[in-house]
Amino acid sequence: MWGLCHYPLGFRTLGCDVAMVDWIDATSKSEAGAAGTVRASLSYLSLDQSYCLLASDGAVIVGFARGDLVQRLKESLLLNTMGFVNDAEILAAASRRIFLDIDPGFGQMWLELGQADVFAGHDAFVTIGENINEPWCEVPTCGRNWMTTRQPVVLDQWPATPKEREVFTTVASWRGPWDAVVYEGKRYGLRCHEFRKFFELPRLTGQEFELALDIDPADENDRRALAENGWRLVDPRVVAGDPWSYRRYIQGSMAEICVAKNMYVKTKSGWFSDRSICYLASGKPVLHQDTGLRHLYPTGEGLIVFSTLDEAAAGVEEIRRNYDRHSKAAREIAEEYFDSDKVLTRLLENLGVG
Repeated sequence: MWGLCHYPLGFRTLGCDVAMVDWIDATSKSEAGAAGTVRASLSYLSLDQSYCLLASDGAVIVGFARGDLVQRLKESLLLNTMGFVNDAEILAAASRRIFLDIDPGFGQMWLELGQADVFAGHDAFVTIGENINEPWCEVPTCGRNWMTTRQPVVLDQWPATPKEREVFTTVASWRGPWDAVVYEGKRYGLRCHEFRKFFELPRLTGQEFELALDIDPADENDRRALAENGWRLVDPRVVAGDPWSYRRYIQGSMAEICVAKNMYVKTKSGWFSDRSICYLASGKPVLHQDTGLRHLYPTGEGLIVFSTLDEAAAGVEEIRRNYDRHSKAAREIAEEYFDSDKVLTRLLENLGVG
């Protein structure tokens, strides 16, 4: 939730009037549970007066009345994450519809393959895949003019804090919502397809690693291999299932280990995790798999990038050996490159919004 909520929180800090819109495809019983979770989470973030949660049939579950939402949109820019809001009336009401691509590669390849067009009905296109316009990036542009953006963090929400445990952690899904994509003879996979390359990292380094990992029971072989190699698995719904526990989990960690989806790695998209940004802001060094990042951000202090198992192991040792220096540098990177004031001001300027 934090990754998406940093946008309205950051826009509000800039003086914008914001509203969040989302929908769920669920039974009435789970809709009620989802509504309660959304209400509690947004109340915690002081966004509880600024949202509308819709059911799959378009009815409002909680938040703004539908008519009020449509009226607000008539004078508003709609920043539509991955095209998740596809209600025809709501899209038509917005004065301008901006597609925000946070999974670079998937939507573009789906369109090129004729499988889905998640971009339809939008006026402008923004991606966090910062390399999309580079000739060596394998994410197709689909003939669209892509603006690029970094993901924002509201720094006041993520102060630097001392580590509580000598543990590298992360919060992740083993596969996620999308399937692998075969495009132009290449297979672009998921996080599991990359993570298997690094199973041996805990045994190789002697470092303690903990994954708040959403992994399906069908992946029991992978779960067993992770455990046998020293990865400790915890339930993300227990340790990071709401905004306050998610923040507490990250801020109590020593550092983050981020293994990316194969799609991001193979395309060299420049994808960078919104979760990793929260670690950086909290003063936690980040060991991040390379997705084409080395020319985008300063690496080596605070943010260490790896491609191979040996590079990852060297990064672990470097962070342990010079932890205070890397912790300070991590916060400085967040302030310089991901501060929501800077990121969102630039985004609005690029969109031509004063």
